[in-house]
Amino acid sequence: SVLCEAHVSLLISSSSGKMSDYCSANTSFSRMLERYQQNCGKKLWDAKHENLSAQIDRIKKENDNMQIELRHLKGEDVNTLNPKELIPIEEALENGLNGVRHKQIEFLNMLKKKERLLDEDNKRLNYILHHQQLAMEGNIREMDIIHRQNDREFATQMPMVFRVQPIQPNLQDN
Repeated sequence: SVLCEAHVSLLISSSSGKMSDYCSANTSFSRMLERYQQNCGKKLWDAKHENLSAQIDRIKKENDNMQIELRHLKGEDVNTLNPKELIPIEEALENGLNGVRHKQIEFLNMLKKKERLLDEDNKRLNYILHHQQLAMEGNIREMDIIHRQNDREFATQMPMVFRVQPIQPNLQDN
């Protein structure tokens, strides 16, 4: 009757380093090792493994605390906190808000600097355009003067034959 309720676990190790294990139904090898350790009082894990286990537990607890703190920063579950617990949350939120304001001021200063540079470029380009327009107007006046001068020279160079003579009889009014 003792063997009917027995849990069996078998670990087989070959000389090549290959390991195999067998456990009876409704149990696992790790569960069997835990039961052995509890019943015999012998530690199967060395200090290194226990230290790793403690470190994992500490990190899990730290993660849980950080998740709770994050929920509080989001404004969730703050009704359960007393005023002393709300003070660090308020300070953290104010620090975050100050950081955002600082970044916003930096961004606005950068935009103002860009605007100032663009205005300077615009003024410089308008100055260049104005001087080019003045130069073009001067060239147009010179061309107009030269054109008028050419017209006068052409008129003086026109042969006498083609000129209208008012003393000719066919031009007289009858």
